[in-house]
Amino acid sequence: MKAGRIKQWAAGLTALALPVLAFAQQHAGDPTSPHPWQLNMRRGVTQISHNAYDAHMIALWICVGIGILVFGAMAIAMFKFRKSRGAVPDVDFTHSTKLEVLWTVIPIVLLVAMAFPATHKLINNYDVRNSEMTVKVTGYQWMWKYDYLGEGVSMTSRLKREDDDLRQSGRVPTLEADPHYLLQVDNELVVPIDTKIRFVITADDVIHAWWVPSLGWKQDAIPGLINEAWARIEQPGIYRGQCAELCGKDHAFMPIVVRALPKAEYQQWLAAQKAQPAAAPAPASPAGVNPTAPAANAEPATAAAPNSDATTAPVAG
Repeated sequence: MKAGRIKQWAAGLTALALPVLAFAQQHAGDPTSPHPWQLNMRRGVTQISHNAYDAHMIALWICVGIGILVFGAMAIAMFKFRKSRGAVPDVDFTHSTKLEVLWTVIPIVLLVAMAFPATHKLINNYDVRNSEMTVKVTGYQWMWKYDYLGEGVSMTSRLKREDDDLRQSGRVPTLEADPHYLLQVDNELVVPIDTKIRFVITADDVIHAWWVPSLGWKQDAIPGLINEAWARIEQPGIYRGQCAELCGKDHAFMPIVVRALPKAEYQQWLAAQKAQPAAAPAPASPAGVNPTAPAANAEPATAAAPNSDATTAPVAG
């Protein structure tokens, strides 16, 4: 019995310590990169992601406070007023109107206090006014197509050939050999930092979802419908994501890689893409790609992006 109680106390203390561990873990190392045994969500590299993280932490600590009060009261009641200590049930107890009002009003006040800033931030997530550039994202089975509207640059982005070969080879991948297994693409989406980027998102066949956790949002890509979102990336880097809507047998093999560059480097990259001749459609589609997809989604000719092993190619606009 004593050993059982010790285990129960240990489990309770561990549960109470999880928020503290999550908070400490978030601030150790790179806050934008996932790592093994990560407990907390990442803070991200956009204002939207910061808003989501802050709202999450506020709600988490409120829940921790409520948990301490509720389980603390339960512990006091169970141990201080247990039968072995001679406690006798009060059969004449009647409900306290003041207590009933108190524990009804307090949760309402907490919910309203959290709802107002959350609603304001949620509305801000969809405010695409004053955008400085627009990228059209189209989902296909099973790849993405990016169009830099007004620039005459387009590209398809699908799972990198080496990862595709590895997954079909039967070999067991290791973290050391391939730290970004199934999260690498042939053509990265290259964007500038400190720029409000408007994303218009749709699909050509079935419902997909474009999701890069470090940007702080995900958006459904629905055939015949255009959804909007925006991002202003604060620091250069590579940010990875995946399709977040079950879209078919190769749903797990639709990674997303966003490379954020300083503005000057981005302009150099964009000029290089415009200077290249239009790419001719490839004669064959890779494994897992719908052979009936439009010719615009065929494998493009490639050219190296700056500071990257990824490749991109323009399509005449």
